[in-house]
Amino acid sequence: MTRKYPAAPKGLAPGGLALWRAIVRTGPLRADHGRILEDAVRESDLIDELVEELRGAPKIVMGSQRQQVANPLISEIRQHRAVLSALLRSLELPKSDSGEAELAHEAREGAISLARARWSRTAS
Repeated sequence: MTRKYPAAPKGLAPGGLALWRAIVRTGPLRADHGRILEDAVRESDLIDELVEELRGAPKIVMGSQRQQVANPLISEIRQHRAVLSALLRSLELPKSDSGEAELAHEAREGAISLARARWSRTAS
């Protein structure tokens, strides 16, 4: 019998969708974890967007008083990664080797897909 998984929220990018699929396949989630998971996958997509925006941009920019400062996107990405990490921890996912391997595989496949899409855009 094929197991039915919850449908992913609409509008997810490839990275968020891959994360959604990987997590829902680890087993049933508690009812209160549905919202946390949705927030996590949307946070993941936001991180991907920010990283893409930073790609090719200067890492050092001019500050408000004409001093050199780190690009503000660097700090934003770090903060959003911390939020994503906290959201994923709060899901209390099972810590089995097979579940972690599957989650890592799904995340890697999503990252490969994103990289291919980025390279195809820049090669055109």
